[in-house]
Amino acid sequence: MSAVPTYAELLALADAAAERAYAPYSQFQVGCAVLARDGRVIEGVNVENAAYPLGVCAERTAFARAVAEGYRPGDFVTAAITASPCGGCRQWLLEMGVESVVFRNGGRVVTMTPRELLPESFEASALP
Repeated sequence: MSAVPTYAELLALADAAAERAYAPYSQFQVGCAVLARDGRVIEGVNVENAAYPLGVCAERTAFARAVAEGYRPGDFVTAAITASPCGGCRQWLLEMGVESVVFRNGGRVVTMTPRELLPESFEASALP
């Protein structure tokens, strides 16, 4: 891997993480690899639960892990995801201040910013 991982290298890390996902109900394993500004890559996987709404997405596990280790919004450069992020995860990507998001969608590799993924987003500035 290069000093600063390429999008392809980050996607490969996300693929490897996806193999560790816990998805016994959907069989849809998702992995996420988030590149922090300090060069560290934090991985996450989706974790399902028999009570479906209680499952958690790969992006959220990656960011929760990063926050637990001391990272904060703005500390992240790129998030690589093995599938197109859901709406809730798009909000997390924006809130965490990721600069770019690379993911697979329909056999293509897509790169966008969180704002492109979530136009007209809800942000903290809207709170009283």
